[in-house]
Amino acid sequence: MKIDELKRVCVVGAGTMGRQIALHNAIHGYETTLTDASPAVLENAETWKREYLAGRVAKGRLTQEQADAAAARLRIVNSLEEAAGDADLVIEAVIEKLDVKREVFAQLDRIAPPRAILATNSSTIVSSKIADATERPSQVANLHYFNPALVMQLVEVVQGPHTSDETAETLVEFVRRTGKVPIHLKKEISGFVANRLLHALAREACFLLENGIATHEEIDLAAEKALGHPMGPFRLMDNNGIDVAYLVRKQRFEETGREEDRPPRVIEEKYLKGEWGRKTGKGFYDYRQ
Repeated sequence: MKIDELKRVCVVGAGTMGRQIALHNAIHGYETTLTDASPAVLENAETWKREYLAGRVAKGRLTQEQADAAAARLRIVNSLEEAAGDADLVIEAVIEKLDVKREVFAQLDRIAPPRAILATNSSTIVSSKIADATERPSQVANLHYFNPALVMQLVEVVQGPHTSDETAETLVEFVRRTGKVPIHLKKEISGFVANRLLHALAREACFLLENGIATHEEIDLAAEKALGHPMGPFRLMDNNGIDVAYLVRKQRFEETGREEDRPPRVIEEKYLKGEWGRKTGKGFYDYRQ
C-alpha cells in the first residue's frame, strides 16, 4: 500500500496506549476507529476522549472546531468487524502476551481488507513472531509508540525479514504525516532501540536499589539532576506501568533464558502485589494522596 492510499486507521485495544494512538491519528486528519473486548474500557475511553479534547481547547492547544472535527473522526465501536472491516492500517495495542496478539492478528487477517497493513504496537515482541498468524506477512510490522503517545515524538518502525519495503516505507511516511518522528529499524531485535537503552539503565537502577546502595528516590534524582533525564527510571516505570515493565522483561527472559534478562526482584515484587504505579495508585511512589 502506498501512503496516499492510507485513509482509515483502526486501533485495537482501548487502554492507555491504544486510546492515545487513536486520538492522535484522528487529530491529524485520519478517520479512525477504536475497539476493545471490554465494554467498560470502551466506555471509559469515550469519556476520556471528551475530557481530553475539552482540556486541549481550554488550554488553547486546539480550537473548538478542531476538537469537534477530531471527535467526529474517532469512532469508538464494540465490534472488531465494524472497527477493522474497511481499515487501511490496523494498529494492535493489546496486552503484551504473544498468544493473545497472535489470536488478534488471525482475526484481523480475516476481517481487514487484503490491502490493509497490520501493525503491532508491542514494545518488545517482534512481528516475525506474529506474522505467520496471517496470510499477509509482507504487510505486518512493528509500529511502536511511546507513552504518553499523544506527547512523545518518537515512533519506531521495525521491519522484520517478512516485511516488504513498501510496507515499511508507508509506515515511516504515515508517522511523519501524523506529526511524529520515525526511526526505521532495518532488522528486528527484542526491545528495539529506545527500550534497550532504557532497560539497561533500569537494570542497573534495580541493582543499586536491591543492594541497598541508594533509595529509589536518590537513584531517580541522579538520573534527573546529573544525567538530565526528565524522569528517573523508577518514576518512569510508575508512569508507564510496572505491570508492563514486568511482562516485557518476563517475555524477554522466556525468549533468551539469559539470567540478565530475568525481571529484577523489586519489579516482580511490585507486580505480584498489584502495585503497578499510577494506574493502581501506588508503585515505587504513592499516588493516593
